Amino acid sequence: MVEQGNAGKKAPQRAPVKAPKKPSRTRRAVLFGGLGVFTAAAIAGREEIGRAWWLLPGVSKPRKEGELDHTGASWTAASPANWRMADRPDDYRVDRIVVHVTQGGFQSSVDAFKNPWHKASAHYIVRGDGHVEQLVREMDVAFHAGNRSMNERSIGIEHVGFVDRPKDFTDAMYAASARLAADVCRRYGIPADRTHIVGHSEVPGADHTDPGRHWDWDRYIRMVGAALSS
Repeated sequence: MVEQGNAGKKAPQRAPVKAPKKPSRTRRAVLFGGLGVFTAAAIAGREEIGRAWWLLPGVSKPRKEGELDHTGASWTAASPANWRMADRPDDYRVDRIVVHVTQGGFQSSVDAFKNPWHKASAHYIVRGDGHVEQLVREMDVAFHAGNRSMNERSIGIEHVGFVDRPKDFTDAMYAASARLAADVCRRYGIPADRTHIVGHSEVPGADHTDPGRHWDWDRYIRMVGAALSS
């Protein structure tokens, strides 16, 4: 039974509690912050559009057979079956160097890269006497790392010899390869460190062991850095 004194009356209403004000950004901060995001997105978008353009069929840079990328190298063309035409660094960024060892002699390695059934190549081969042979243009993708993504972003440098014969890694070879690697680093803005200069054995998914434990990485990186700064 309802008490007579409260019948038909509403309970008293409480005043709503106002939430504390959050600090607000000024219109100018919002405007310039938005412009910054928009500008960054526009630059990134323009870069990706530019790369997409170079990936279109029929779009390619002018090229000349036998044109060298590294002064002092000689030219032998690898079979077109062992590399893929590209327009680097406009279509794919170049930010890695992969160090290899041939596990064979100089001429047998050159012949292998000329053989269309070999299905592999590298951009360069460095011999024990310091001679450098270029077989694939740097703008193109050599099949050297056993990893498509790494192939597209890297330059492959072979060194004549065997991983278990430290005598194959001569002073002349280190010096010539360091000059070559420094030249590549300079042209593509690649840091001369062990993050960006790697061995074939360090490539994800690789089943190779080169350059092996006898390759002197500390010496090599030091020499690349010295050549880069000279």
